[in-house]
Amino acid sequence: MAIEINQTVKILFEVKIDGVVVDGSRSKKPFEFNYGVGQLIPGLEKRIVNMKAGEAAEILVPAAEAYGEYDENAVQTLPLAQFDDIADLKIGMQVQGEDEDGQPIQFTVKEITATTVTIDLNHPLAGKDIEYKIKIDSLI
Repeated sequence: MAIEINQTVKILFEVKIDGVVVDGSRSKKPFEFNYGVGQLIPGLEKRIVNMKAGEAAEILVPAAEAYGEYDENAVQTLPLAQFDDIADLKIGMQVQGEDEDGQPIQFTVKEITATTVTIDLNHPLAGKDIEYKIKIDSLI
């Protein structure tokens, strides 16, 4: 039987970015999720829909169907004073904040000068194609 919407699916997987393994079922314990409710990136969900328990595949999900294309407009330079409440601000640091509407956002610090901080609001994996090696462990 193929995967159905809202069905519990257990998978074993390995994730590669630029040919380097960055995540996976290291403990050999399957990752469990409900299919079709947004718990996986859209491109992966779309590519496993016809798989059955026991089936394995190597899947490439293009950036546009994963975390999106990299958007240069999502890089902003702000006054350093806006970051006074963050101790030990460093380049590469991932920071949780709020936008002007009070909504939570996450960004990466790209550059710090004597007066400014450049932040990147893109997801850290934006612009990256993602390679998966996946095996459907079970469908519940």
